[in-house]
Amino acid sequence: MSLFLEAAAIGLAIAAPVGPIGLLCIERTLRRGPATGFVTGLGAASADGLYASAGAAGMGTLLYTLSTIATPLALAGSALLLYMGVGTLRRAAANHAARASEGGGLLAAYLSALGLTLSNPMTILSFIAVFASLAGGQHATPADAALMVAGVFTGSALWWLLLAYGGGRLLARLGPAGQRRINQLCGVLLIGFAVLMAWRTLAG
Repeated sequence: MSLFLEAAAIGLAIAAPVGPIGLLCIERTLRRGPATGFVTGLGAASADGLYASAGAAGMGTLLYTLSTIATPLALAGSALLLYMGVGTLRRAAANHAARASEGGGLLAAYLSALGLTLSNPMTILSFIAVFASLAGGQHATPADAALMVAGVFTGSALWWLLLAYGGGRLLARLGPAGQRRINQLCGVLLIGFAVLMAWRTLAG
């Protein structure tokens, strides 16, 4: 239980900082409701769980493979962020009815967040370091590895649940004008993240 709780705290800490997925969660919660925002977060939590699985297993071969395609993955993620940011700005400029009805279903929201999170393969390095610390420098048993992966996913999913259903209710009180400004800010920040990610990838 202690190992699970420690891993859950790590998953929560990884998910909590404001980033592209957090902005998408907020924007989609305002536009299509908390369920869509939460499912968006679950896509990111699933990606964290996949990387956590690789980190817990110490998959050196997978790590090497990911490192060889890190640049195209990161650039693909930048392009996806740019597309979403521009789309958010366009929806913010449209009427409220159009914003509410636009977009795919829950599966599309989940898959887009999953792909966006997986486009940052260097995240796996963090999980390998964290899991080595949790395991006390020893090779984790299958049971310990499963607990750590489950803890990371649970902690991450808990954050998205709180953001979508708790933060979403607070943001909904802003009214249409306030929500439009929030969406505009989200769009600008998403584009900024896209540019920053591409610049770091090409400069590195």
